[in-house]
Amino acid sequence: MNFDWELACSVCPRTGSPEGLPTVCPDCGQPWLVRYHRTPAPTLRASLAARPATMWRYREWLPLLDGEEPVTLGEGMTPLVRAPSVERALGVDRVWIKDEAQNPTGSFKARGMSAAMTRAVLAGARRYTVPTAGNAGVALSAYGARAGADVRVYAPRDTPPRLLEQVRVHGADLHVLDGHIGDCGRVSREWAAESGAFDVSTLREPYRIEGKKTLGLEIAEQMDWHLPDAILYPTGGGTGLIGMWKAFDELRAAGWLPANARTRLFSVQATGCAPIIRAFEASAEAPTPWEHPVTVASGLRVPGPLGGRLILRGLRATEGGAVAVPDEVLTEWEHKVARAEGIDMCPEGGAAVAALAELVRRGTIRRDATVVVFNTGAGWLYR
Repeated sequence: MNFDWELACSVCPRTGSPEGLPTVCPDCGQPWLVRYHRTPAPTLRASLAARPATMWRYREWLPLLDGEEPVTLGEGMTPLVRAPSVERALGVDRVWIKDEAQNPTGSFKARGMSAAMTRAVLAGARRYTVPTAGNAGVALSAYGARAGADVRVYAPRDTPPRLLEQVRVHGADLHVLDGHIGDCGRVSREWAAESGAFDVSTLREPYRIEGKKTLGLEIAEQMDWHLPDAILYPTGGGTGLIGMWKAFDELRAAGWLPANARTRLFSVQATGCAPIIRAFEASAEAPTPWEHPVTVASGLRVPGPLGGRLILRGLRATEGGAVAVPDEVLTEWEHKVARAEGIDMCPEGGAAVAALAELVRRGTIRRDATVVVFNTGAGWLYR
């Protein structure tokens, strides 16, 4: 096949071919990144308005072959909603919430799974496995059903029951285990090796990043090809943060954004599981696994993210930062925003707003700033 991209290791000099079902770099075990041999012309911006309101409107920026149709449920182009109640409460000039709850499977995970499934189906994969804190399992189950593929999902026993039920609704083979997502990941990889199933765990294949990259493409388009001063992103595996960092670099290089367009990326975690915050504050190159991860925000309960090095590099390259918030504070903001703005906030979304309050209090984010915070999923799935 005539691929117009290649794979480049995110840590070592190794490059690789997109042929088959790539996983991680065989030399160092770190994630691959997609590197394109094409540069979409800035004149294409004018054509976007006439295209379908999904993430695939950016097909020139995504790993698609000529004439190829993606495995899609209409994901992407979620609204950017102004939050005046948060602006008043914090004294910040402009706060926008990127509401990923309005994706087909109720969360931002739909983006990455659509891209991953599109590439894996073309390569011939018919059986898939994933560990999940909830939303990734729902998304893989739905996109697997769309593609007519078999899906197995491993989830911690304390995953919110409605998320588990959504996995069952789409016909996946659900296995509930004691422990956290890291434990589920180990069992999922063992089963993949035994069965030949394709493992689509976070950053163990290269295309979920490309799907999540569309978060950054959309923010740029929705803000008339400008960037906010800061973006606050709830960080478990961190694929979306890495994807946005990649998107903004690519947009600048292609002339779709001014060369001086910059935004600061902030990683948000819970105090009961904060490996990225600990590593950032220690000026470490990579995080160490968090001991005994506990938080009501199940999507943040990721003790040892594979992409930790990339997350930290993105935070530092954009002069951003990292902040952890207690469960009681993120829950308070989750409810406040839901009641004042009508947005069905998930706990991770509450964490992002709570983190903004803390960063404003510290003076890290100025009160005259334009800020985007992420609501990564639908709150009703957690209740």
